[in-house]
Amino acid sequence: MELSIDIETFSSVDLVKCGVYAYTNSEDFEILLFAYSIDDEETEIIDLASKEKLPKEIIEALEDDNVIKTAFNANFERTSLSKYLKKSLNSKAWRCTAVQAAMLGLPLSLEGVGTVLGLEKQKMREGKELIRYFCVPCKPTKTNNMRTRNLPIHAQDKWELFKTYCKRDVIVEKAIKAKLEKYPIPEKEQQYYELDQKINDRGIYIDKKLVRQAIECDKILKEENTIKAQNITGLENPNSVAQLKVWLIENGLEVESLSKKAVSDLSKESDGEVEALLKLRMEMAKTSIKKYEAIERSICSDGRVRGLFQFYGANRTGRWAGRLVQVQNLPQNHIPDLTLTRNLVKEGRIEELQLFYDSASNVLSELIRTAFIPKPNNRFIVADFSAIEARVIAWLANERWRINVFATHGKIYEASASQMFHVPIDTITKTSPLRQKGKIAELALGYGGSVGALTSMGAVEMGVKEEELKPLVTAWRNANPSIVSLWWEVDRAAIKAVKEKTEVQVKNIKFKYHSGILFITLPSGRALSYIKPRIELNKFERDGITYEGIGATKKWERIDTYGPKLVENIVQAIARDLLAEAMLRLDKEGYEIVMHIHDEVVIEAPMNKGSLKEVCDIMGITPKWAEGLFLRADGYECEYYKKD
Repeated sequence: MELSIDIETFSSVDLVKCGVYAYTNSEDFEILLFAYSIDDEETEIIDLASKEKLPKEIIEALEDDNVIKTAFNANFERTSLSKYLKKSLNSKAWRCTAVQAAMLGLPLSLEGVGTVLGLEKQKMREGKELIRYFCVPCKPTKTNNMRTRNLPIHAQDKWELFKTYCKRDVIVEKAIKAKLEKYPIPEKEQQYYELDQKINDRGIYIDKKLVRQAIECDKILKEENTIKAQNITGLENPNSVAQLKVWLIENGLEVESLSKKAVSDLSKESDGEVEALLKLRMEMAKTSIKKYEAIERSICSDGRVRGLFQFYGANRTGRWAGRLVQVQNLPQNHIPDLTLTRNLVKEGRIEELQLFYDSASNVLSELIRTAFIPKPNNRFIVADFSAIEARVIAWLANERWRINVFATHGKIYEASASQMFHVPIDTITKTSPLRQKGKIAELALGYGGSVGALTSMGAVEMGVKEEELKPLVTAWRNANPSIVSLWWEVDRAAIKAVKEKTEVQVKNIKFKYHSGILFITLPSGRALSYIKPRIELNKFERDGITYEGIGATKKWERIDTYGPKLVENIVQAIARDLLAEAMLRLDKEGYEIVMHIHDEVVIEAPMNKGSLKEVCDIMGITPKWAEGLFLRADGYECEYYKKD
């Protein structure tokens, strides 16, 4: 028996801004409609808002781990129904059609998948308006008798249409499932999904006092800075871009943009009132405080934030994407005494913050990580893979000198500089300019990058002269001939697979064109998918691959790619598989993962249980499919999350 489900719900908490866990945690959360289909039977609808009841067999099926439940974005249905049934539903019994679609490179929305697949019946366009009407509070007006919520009795015709809409979503989800029947979620990926759901369900504890005081401090700082800016400029609203541009022109500075980077660059070239104003602009424009606000509105009643991770959110690689607080791009912390500084903020001692630090706003930004804390009588164990992408690409390309580095001392920046500039590695110290060049080259050039990549990575700001950029690219490529060769082997293999609709193998990577999709099968057995690939002339005036996917515009469009970019996808996808396997092993050993960021895991562990060494040892185990890949994990223990 298989149960396909879609539900419609009400809550006064904003689902998009706060996530499903805080949404269902609201006291007024309610399931309005429950649409379902058993196996291939007709879709039925239960009108819970109108006092209909779920049939006994459906409740039993929901609670039976042997009955498979499917939904598009199943986390929403499972979490909502767990709240409704007052029982935690096991994710092992759930299959997510959204994950299945994402694994094929399809959009993350039901509507988007239905459109791309050209389904006969699509998601109803009226849905958004109906959801606004029935699923969120309404503004009280004289016309609606000052009510704050619309019920079925207030618009029976709309309600009947809403029921049709809910049923249609089940029909569309089943149609997607049928279309993707040849591409089921692999067993190992299902295990990773179940672990992901466990981590999202567990959530992470929050230092609510720090969050609350940080928001209050930011408010005070913004008010003070606005007054300072008003005093300098005489403007009523110094935050207005238009007003500010006019003032700057009047003071001898014509600007096209007031973006963060533009203001930062201009402030270095200015002096006097203009410099002071631009620095205030940078302070007032800081957006890091928004993460504190995202944390605050997403906290559940037990003090934990949940739902921070989207499984298979990056469908080009399968990596997780961040949600709500976006922990994947938290500001780094460089404050020497974090504990003292945290306490100053928690106690609201803003004058001392301003006395001790050049920028109190920067302090608040750097403290965001520390808002995540372990529950009482626990500590965090934080561990991450060392230079994981550099290790993977060396292993894939069989770049022997790099593999030897990772098999021994692991100092890739120093070794890279040694290889590029032909000097002994022991002459390159931590502060050596050559190490800096080796580091920036390693970070920027592994995937076909050239001068532009070095510039974007901040090479000039890091002290590399502009005339040194091109020679740096040449030196890195000459030092890594096997990696450069891999880029173009992959390029030729992908083009051949698409052109000849055949299968090609490069080392331990397989390229296969099948049913309008280019599949790149990784050493782990997982396949990356590129929809509707075509061979077209690219910007280099030679054959290249284009495919359909979600592009930089966040819309479904045709995207171009080539060997080095495909190698980047492959390397990051392998790094993701290594992290997923490591997290699965850690979970089986009883370690409770509360966060993972890129190639790092954060574990909440009792004071007397577990060890950093064991965690690093577990992460350092090389899977059978990656024989010859030297892995290493490093870490630390802490009383709040931070970058060590």
